[in-house]
Amino acid sequence: MDISLVAKQSGVAASRLRYYEEKGLICSIGRDGLKRVFPPGILQRLALITLGQSVGFSLDEIAGMLGTDGVPEIDKARLLEKADELDARIKRLSAMRDGLRHAAQCSAPSYLECPKFQRLMQHATKADKKQRRSGAAFGQKKPAR
Repeated sequence: MDISLVAKQSGVAASRLRYYEEKGLICSIGRDGLKRVFPPGILQRLALITLGQSVGFSLDEIAGMLGTDGVPEIDKARLLEKADELDARIKRLSAMRDGLRHAAQCSAPSYLECPKFQRLMQHATKADKKQRRSGAAFGQKKPAR
């Protein structure tokens, strides 16, 4: 499959495909004129990359799980760790959602006088400080430089 067909079928931009190839996540098998050509399993590999990113794995982490022979080498312990991170994030986001719903219906004269809204602001401040200290955003690891 040439790069334009891969981009069309996968929904991944050609520029991103070239970037993934540069990072070693995918490999072309040749060229058709000026266009890169990819092996038949490329769409499945791209789906794995997309799935990994959607749950918060970095491209470097994903590269380590893809394997070199086309067979993924997925660390089950790392999957469980990531699932636990997602559970914690869901819990935080659910609490924030509930606080916002309460604030929208709160009978206090102002949001700043609502105890639940006060707790929501304190929680957000603590979470932001924690993320800044760890260099993380949205519960993800700080990118390697």
